[in-house]
Amino acid sequence: MPTYRELLQQVRSEIEEVDATRARELLESADAPLFLDVREEDEWNEGQIPGAVHIPRGYLESRVEAVAPDHAQPIVVYCSAGNRSAFGAKTLTELGYENVVSLSGGFTDWKRNGFPTQLPHSLDAEKRARYSRHLLIPEVGVEGQLKLLQSRVLLIGAGGLGSPAGLYLAAAGVGRIGIVDDDRVDSSNLQRQIAHSTERLGEWKADSAKQTLEALNPDVEVVTYKERITSENVDRILADGWDVIVDGADNFPTRYLINDASVFHDIPVVHGSIFRFEGQVTVFKPHEGPCYRCLFPQPPPPELAPSCAEGGVLGVLPGIIGSLQANEALKICMGIGDTLAGRLLLFDALATEFTEVTLRRDPNCPVCGEHPTITSYIDYIEFCQGPISPGRPTHA
Repeated sequence: MPTYRELLQQVRSEIEEVDATRARELLESADAPLFLDVREEDEWNEGQIPGAVHIPRGYLESRVEAVAPDHAQPIVVYCSAGNRSAFGAKTLTELGYENVVSLSGGFTDWKRNGFPTQLPHSLDAEKRARYSRHLLIPEVGVEGQLKLLQSRVLLIGAGGLGSPAGLYLAAAGVGRIGIVDDDRVDSSNLQRQIAHSTERLGEWKADSAKQTLEALNPDVEVVTYKERITSENVDRILADGWDVIVDGADNFPTRYLINDASVFHDIPVVHGSIFRFEGQVTVFKPHEGPCYRCLFPQPPPPELAPSCAEGGVLGVLPGIIGSLQANEALKICMGIGDTLAGRLLLFDALATEFTEVTLRRDPNCPVCGEHPTITSYIDYIEFCQGPISPGRPTHA
């Protein structure tokens, strides 16, 4: 049986190695390779090569596909002294990666040459325990959790959709959550609006939701706006620097206002709506996909689009749709996965069926089209009470 040293020498003869000087040249090149750190967590926390991705050697085979799906992507593997990275480079080659090199001398030699290093943003022990299930997911990990803790999500409404969305966003560790709602908790809300309770009847929904979310996760800062969002205050509210808007509005004027504001401010919107047993979810990403006006150029007449107060809603339905909205918002905040931008997801609770419809951006859209005609806020109430246009949808 070969000794460890003999096995290491054999592996090094089968892979390509670069020294620290060449590795720095690669790092500073226009087409810099992926630098992959295979050291242990405590070593990583002491510093790393700028821009490097961390996968401990013991998890390399199971996690590398998540960070390097393209097998043709150049990769520089490094560890502390160059031994573990040599075995790592050999493993990656066996997995089909075509352009892998190991940093001889490792991070120790890199530092000895005086080349730049950086300390990681890290989680303390308490946060590691709270978000441990996130940290186990390769697509999330420490980096993704840190992104969530630095993210800012604005909820329009603290009702049926805002309640479950807010709870899951807070539980996930979204660092700052804004809540816009000018209503108070009513007994009829409690059948579905799970952020509130009987003890809080009569309180502002924004305050009630803030209390619930901050009790769930003290890492989260909740900012409340106890006002109805309007053309007069929307710019002020959005100026607080939100990354994502979760739209749980229950009326058309607000939906059109949020859509136009999101395009003007270039903020993605996770849209959701519910009625009786039916719900829908999509993402409107300005300048990359369709907006709400592309989907619904004109609102339906009030008699064809009754509210939940008029037509009712199954209590669990907003929980399903609001949770899907939270899922989309989390993906946007972390920059992972495929969002529902350009896709409308329909859910039928009676049949337990999902249907997906492809959405396309309208080049003639008055807000996000090639030649927009709406470049400032309008009277949305008057717009939604206007005459019915041919082809106007009958529901939303």
